[in-house]
Amino acid sequence: MKTTSILLLLALLSTYATGQSYQQDNILYGVAYYHEYMPYERLDEDVRMMKEAGISVVRVGESTWSLFEPRDGEFEFAWMDRVIDKMHEAGIKVILGTPTYSIPAWLWHKHPEVLLDYTNGSKAYYGIRQNMNITHPTFLFYSERIIRKMMEHYASHPGIIGYQVDNETTSRGVNNYDFQVGFVNHLKNKYKTPENLNKLWGLNYWGMTINSWEEVPPRNGVTNTAYKLEWSRYNRKAVSDFLQWQSAIVQEYKRSDQFITHCFMPATHQVDQIESAAKMDVMGVNIYHGQQDRLTGDEIAFSGDYFRSVKNNNYLVLETNAQSIGWTSKTQQPGYPGQMKQNVYAHIGSGANMVEYWHWHSIHYGQETYWKGVLSHDLQANRVYKEVSKTAHELERIGNKLVNLKKENEVAILFSHDCNEALNFMPFNGSGSDWEESNNNAYRSQLVSQFHRVLYRSNIGVDFIFPERADFEKYKLVIIPALYIASDELLEKINDYVKNGGHVILQFKSGFCDENSMVRPTMAPGPLREACGFYYQEFSNFQELQLKGNPFEVEENVVKDWMEYLIPETAKALAYYDHPYFSEYPAITINDFGKGTLLYEGTILSDQIQTKIIKEAVERAGISSPDLSLSWPLIVKSGKNDSGNKVHFYYNYTSEEKELVYPHPSGKELITGSSVTKGESLKLDGWGVMVIEEK
Repeated sequence: MKTTSILLLLALLSTYATGQSYQQDNILYGVAYYHEYMPYERLDEDVRMMKEAGISVVRVGESTWSLFEPRDGEFEFAWMDRVIDKMHEAGIKVILGTPTYSIPAWLWHKHPEVLLDYTNGSKAYYGIRQNMNITHPTFLFYSERIIRKMMEHYASHPGIIGYQVDNETTSRGVNNYDFQVGFVNHLKNKYKTPENLNKLWGLNYWGMTINSWEEVPPRNGVTNTAYKLEWSRYNRKAVSDFLQWQSAIVQEYKRSDQFITHCFMPATHQVDQIESAAKMDVMGVNIYHGQQDRLTGDEIAFSGDYFRSVKNNNYLVLETNAQSIGWTSKTQQPGYPGQMKQNVYAHIGSGANMVEYWHWHSIHYGQETYWKGVLSHDLQANRVYKEVSKTAHELERIGNKLVNLKKENEVAILFSHDCNEALNFMPFNGSGSDWEESNNNAYRSQLVSQFHRVLYRSNIGVDFIFPERADFEKYKLVIIPALYIASDELLEKINDYVKNGGHVILQFKSGFCDENSMVRPTMAPGPLREACGFYYQEFSNFQELQLKGNPFEVEENVVKDWMEYLIPETAKALAYYDHPYFSEYPAITINDFGKGTLLYEGTILSDQIQTKIIKEAVERAGISSPDLSLSWPLIVKSGKNDSGNKVHFYYNYTSEEKELVYPHPSGKELITGSSVTKGESLKLDGWGVMVIEEK
């Protein structure tokens, strides 16, 4: 390759890393489509129904390696050519998936060594997807071959707007021998010598020091927390390397007007999204959620805020509920009338540029028989199809005013993959067994989720920030869930942020361990002591307690699971435990440090207490919006469109009609086309939505 070409490639990859290269001129609205699953020939009928409904995009191909390469080295594309050609003729855009997440039968039969060995000692078998070791050189050889063959064949097709690499990728509990070899090589590169490893990991404990890299034990049975933390990092690295590798291959062939994406899962703790998407143009996510009376919008808002934050740009919803979901028929809850439309605008209000259902038609066989599509098993137009059609035609008319929506939030949540893993290895709640390791991901599913849920339901816009690029200065308030694992550098950034006028809500266990899961040999909370304004030497588990005197005047005046014996130095106590022995130690403190404040939660708070804490912090930070007077079940999201106009989305998450007073400058309700004036009383139907663009 010429030097000029290399420089051009590096410049392009730099652009992709910033997440600023991909924009749209309208919202995309569509479905995943699998003509190969149909019980009879109906491609023309499906295309006709899609076009009539206003479907603008389909995703195809990610599950069908066995059809693209039915036998080793034999490639067939005519069956998919026909599908893509028909879609293009109808004006429906196509996203093509690389089919590597489900290997063909001939591959496992010829090379059973590509199947997974798990850390619990069991082995994967053929008969389900994602059962292979994504680092195995044999799997990578065949994957590269099919990807290149597909790209050679399809890259020039005018109907294809982008490529999805793999599907919902994780490392799946891999523990194969070659993966272990890769892990040891990773340790060599990072720690350089066994002596460094011994020191930083504390391998003198129980006499586990190593003299050579050959003595590094396999993951099974390992108790050292630093080992387990680094193993988790290497698992995430394996996924990042795999997705970057696929993206680089696709990049060799794709046109400049085509994008690369991946459908990440909202289980955000499993994958390093920043590194995995480094060579992608746009983030993609699969968001599934409760329906009927279980529809809250929580999952939509969390995933939208998180994946928008990874590249600081809009994202695509590659899969979401159509009708009911589930791998059995025990969880069948199709949405109430209006919920499907509300969900679409909930995604868009969080910054989605595309909403795509999984999938077009309900499948007549296999594990996902009851994961229903837009069409039921009879493949006829139905209630859902009509609601999709109505929404699609609305978006044809107003989508250009909603696409590329920009959010300007003043609050951020710091999210750490390391903290999630380390708190699983040393859980602070659960059954209490000494040898228990938790798989409930309390950090992600309890701590981070509670903070986000309270912000969302209080109509406070939020972004996520990450330790590797903790840009605190953009925000007036930063919320930091239990920062159990952190470098001195990150803790000093927090100190500087508060000292310079920032406001922080910090949770228990923060500052306790360094980046190698080594407990700091200093008075807790280590480098954060001055900013926190207290120290502690003891901590305790408990089930549930009340706060003395109900200082926040809430019905749920309870805290649970964990407490630290905080001894204030400069901090002011905001609440104490109602307990004969613990009552002398504050549960919640606040400290003025420099120009800012740091509020510390030494325990898990109820949602009601957390809501009071966050609303007071928002006021203290000088954050204001007229929509803060509204709260659950009336939800508001806002942003700026390509015309520079503010757009406000109002959602009613109940079956009852709700009334609100519109507090912003006059504008137009885009769905109905009616004018709205400041101070006007508006009525939202049950499960209704309004979208108002300011003049």
